[in-house]
Amino acid sequence: MLTPYIRAILQATVYDVAIRTPLEPAKKLSLRFANDIRIKREDLQPVFSFKLRGAYNKISQLSNDEKKRGVICASAGNHAQGVAYSANRLGINNLIVMPTTTPDIKVQAVKSFGGNVHLHGDSFDEANRFAIEKSQTDGLTYIAPYDDELVIAGQGTIGLELTQQWRDIDYVFVAVGGGGLMAGVAAFLGEVAPHIKVVAVEPEGAACLKAALETKERVRLPQVSLFADGVAVAQIGEKPLEIAKMTKSDGTGTVVEPEVITCTNDEICAAIKDIFEENRAIVETAGALSIAGMKKYINKHGLKNKNCVAIISGANMNFDRLRYIAERTEIGEQKEAIFAVAIPEKTGAFLEFCRTLQGRNITEFNYRVDTSNPTDPAHIFVGIGLKEGQKERSTIAKLLTENYHAYDLTDDETAKTHIRYLIGGHANIQDEQLFRVIFPERPGALLNFLEKLGQDFNITLFHYRNHGAAEGRILVGLQASAGSSRQIMDALTEIGYECESLTDNVGYQLFLK
Repeated sequence: MLTPYIRAILQATVYDVAIRTPLEPAKKLSLRFANDIRIKREDLQPVFSFKLRGAYNKISQLSNDEKKRGVICASAGNHAQGVAYSANRLGINNLIVMPTTTPDIKVQAVKSFGGNVHLHGDSFDEANRFAIEKSQTDGLTYIAPYDDELVIAGQGTIGLELTQQWRDIDYVFVAVGGGGLMAGVAAFLGEVAPHIKVVAVEPEGAACLKAALETKERVRLPQVSLFADGVAVAQIGEKPLEIAKMTKSDGTGTVVEPEVITCTNDEICAAIKDIFEENRAIVETAGALSIAGMKKYINKHGLKNKNCVAIISGANMNFDRLRYIAERTEIGEQKEAIFAVAIPEKTGAFLEFCRTLQGRNITEFNYRVDTSNPTDPAHIFVGIGLKEGQKERSTIAKLLTENYHAYDLTDDETAKTHIRYLIGGHANIQDEQLFRVIFPERPGALLNFLEKLGQDFNITLFHYRNHGAAEGRILVGLQASAGSSRQIMDALTEIGYECESLTDNVGYQLFLK
């Protein structure tokens, strides 16, 4: 007996606009991980993302009256392009609400597909609330990005294609944001091919499905990392979570919850490089998430000789993000480790340090002499190339700590994002406190931050780099004036931007304080 979702997937209208994307062998990854790995190329869709499937399936099946009244959606990227393309193809009036923080490249892409863009709010949640309210006041049909049966069914056609393209699949790795793609694929495979294990992959900073499965309810994450912006969702969809928890119809009656694996930003960057090396395609951060999760899962469970599929969900990459991604790839691939090391402040100390490393490749070296106290050791910030990944990193850490005071900063986000670019000597300023502040990446955001901060505090350090993302990150040092009536953290909190104190950060203490 076919479930409603299976029937809806089989009856989906997606192929009016979408293509049956190829399932390509990933020869290099297969050899490297000793498994047969193939990638499902949803980045080859007309809008460079799987989102076209769900959007068109929903819009094409609206009633004539609904089509006449028009459609509306909220999205910062791929769903917006899918709705715009679909509505334009069907001759339906549309309104695409996008956050004001959306990069212009994505706004222009939506317009090129026939979308009528309205910018509103600093976040997806604000844009989404506006879209829902406007759908009610103007009679437009709201097209949900993931929490809708027909949208889920449209995405589920990927599961159908997989069973037609490869009969012997063991694992399918799926990126999760709101959960529509995971739900569609899991709904189909769970009934038609229950032997296939669906593994959900989320960024560590936006793991809303993992949180829901752990707490047994749809919790809303207090904050969400925007690095993988295509899956930056604070709360898993209601219907996707229901599907994730549903019983497989394989006769056992066993409730099967999907396994979730999370990945760091550096691991995602490394996966983007993996895909480029396989087929010279550049995918977006969310698009590479399934590859990152697959690699991590294979290593964690020691998989050998298994048939694995990773769904490449999209390729709407902002070109100006590539610089940052390239910088972080070596760490994500465990080909570089970063250390802070105290060495004697004397002639020949650097030479002796290099000898201690026994000929290993130094990829970065930052040092500035400090003459304020000649008896103090010199602190160096050093990158070291790795050939054997985590095993060699541990060996080097042991080697350094046996000979020097050394700190492994490879996993320290502040060190990698800010401190490595700031090393130049100690300021020796009294009452300085260090903070990281995250604000929406849009014109005027920095000015707004400075104006709201006021003149109670002296800025003693400031570092900012544009990474082509929807969020900007600054490292700021502040010194309270003698007559200040406000505490610094209270002042930063009042501004409304996400912030955290980093005054005790090891890199700051060693290189900048």
